[in-house]
Amino acid sequence: MNLTREQLIAAYRKMRMIRAFEEKLSDLVSAGKMGGFMHLYLGEEAVAVGVCANLGESDIVTSTHRGHGHCIAKGVEVAGMMAELFGRATGVCKGKGGSMHIADLDKGMLGANGIVGAGIPLATGAGLSAKIRKTNDVAVAFFGDGATNQGAFHESLNMAANWKLPVLYVVENNGFGEFTPTEFVIPVKDIAERAASYAMTSLIADGMSFFDVYEKANEALAHCRSGRGPVLLECKTYRFGGHFVGDPLVYRSKEEAEDWIQNRDPLDIFEQQAVEASLVDSDDLRRIDLEVQEALAAAVEAAEAAPFPELSEVDSDVYVEAGQ
Repeated sequence: MNLTREQLIAAYRKMRMIRAFEEKLSDLVSAGKMGGFMHLYLGEEAVAVGVCANLGESDIVTSTHRGHGHCIAKGVEVAGMMAELFGRATGVCKGKGGSMHIADLDKGMLGANGIVGAGIPLATGAGLSAKIRKTNDVAVAFFGDGATNQGAFHESLNMAANWKLPVLYVVENNGFGEFTPTEFVIPVKDIAERAASYAMTSLIADGMSFFDVYEKANEALAHCRSGRGPVLLECKTYRFGGHFVGDPLVYRSKEEAEDWIQNRDPLDIFEQQAVEASLVDSDDLRRIDLEVQEALAAAVEAAEAAPFPELSEVDSDVYVEAGQ
């Protein structure tokens, strides 16, 4: 483990912010203050942060409909995200993107995406760009287990492997594709096995452990940056909530969810492992918890007070002008 204490503190802060951000969104949606479908990242925090802790500012990330965690992990400002979800002009996409289309190119976040698997070819293209331009950048595609049955997944992996592109494909296998258990639609036990058909390196990580994800991602990204081609990293994780806020959750047992939440919480696992190894102090983590809540409360207050976009802006930022 090559992380400093400061880096570990920063990683915990992002994990705690993702958790608090998603819990606040759940409350806001349930109270009728925020509209539209909201797909939360609760329980999967270690994956986004474990991977992104290895990335630089110029590295590229593509996301999914469950993308808030990836955005926060890649450094997108929480205040701008909150304003975006309230549909305000101060949002990171000027209030026009919403939950499933948050993007911040300055942070290397190419965007969340409402189409299953659609971020995979975007990351593949970013990897091709990095190779052509001879940078040391990598592209990372986050996607769920359900996306691995999409043609875009297989076509992208085939291209990336054939051209040895610097792309890390991260499968967040949370056990369900929307409402369908993974084993109902995928014949292999480990999705990582699918990399073999493209002569691609693959790794499997415990998606509930920041440290395991970080180490596996570190190994995978070193492989990508070295010119040896892409890697498929499967992170076995679990979503604590449903597919969306309000999901009746009739397709899984209450006992199953309680077992994961009580015994496999990635924030609890991080604290236990880091404190036992004398890497961080519990008092520091409690201080961060309070700071995160204060920052989130300020973000909500600012978002609610911000103006909506002007009607004159309705058709701006929609098309790229010729020559750009």
